[in-house]
Amino acid sequence: QVQLAESGGGLVQAGGSLRLSCAASGRAFSITATGWYRQAPGKQLELVATITRDGTTNYADSVKGRFTISRDNAKSTVDLQMNSLKPEDTAVYYCHKYGLGWSSWGQGTQVTVSS
Repeated sequence: QVQLAESGGGLVQAGGSLRLSCAASGRAFSITATGWYRQAPGKQLELVATITRDGTTNYADSVKGRFTISRDNAKSTVDLQMNSLKPEDTAVYYCHKYGLGWSSWGQGTQVTVSS
């Protein structure tokens, strides 16, 4: 019943920044955590960052110090601020949320970083 939509992807030069947003629609209850994942061509799905209900955040080693996951209360979204982007960050980025008895994925948004 919960649908997710990612936005903010695009083409950016190395060293640039993008901000991704994840918005949820439908009735969601007891959201435990939101995560951003990515999948590059020919590679496995990778967990990038998570934020829990109490605000605890975790990051993949590859993005620590460059990416920040946060909750935007005014917009009711979970965002991923990506700075100092590298070509290896190129991937389709997916938002995922889970709660009591449910799990939902977005359709993904393409991030391309040119060298």
